[in-house]
Amino acid sequence: MGISVRNEGAKVNSNINVTPMVDVMLVLLIIFMVITPMLQNKVQVDLARTDNPTSMPDADKEDAIVVAVTRSGDFYLGQDKVAPSQLGGKVRDKLTDKPGKQIFVRADARARYLDVENAIDDVRTAGVDSVGLLTEKRQGPGE
Repeated sequence: MGISVRNEGAKVNSNINVTPMVDVMLVLLIIFMVITPMLQNKVQVDLARTDNPTSMPDADKEDAIVVAVTRSGDFYLGQDKVAPSQLGGKVRDKLTDKPGKQIFVRADARARYLDVENAIDDVRTAGVDSVGLLTEKRQGPGE
């Protein structure tokens, strides 16, 4: 009498297929690469729109010093809210190791002119010669 033995274990594939995992990791990497610069955009303001803005690529750098003026008249240095009376001192502290640095002002389009002027005055009295005003390009109806 013969015994028939079925060897089911020989058919099992024990190799790990890493292709789906690599695909998921690449998608996550791309998502984080796209979202990370958006997170560094500091304070949310609606910039004024102009027809012929000057390109200021230095404003997007990590070490750029950006002063934001919101619609409600609040001042921000980077992401930190600053009292108007302390803005000049804080800018001066940031410039101690970077002489000749340009400061960028991101003002809301509906911010009061006096608030923007005061922010620029405070930055200029802190010893900054070059102040850049950040705007957006106005989009025409066909663009």
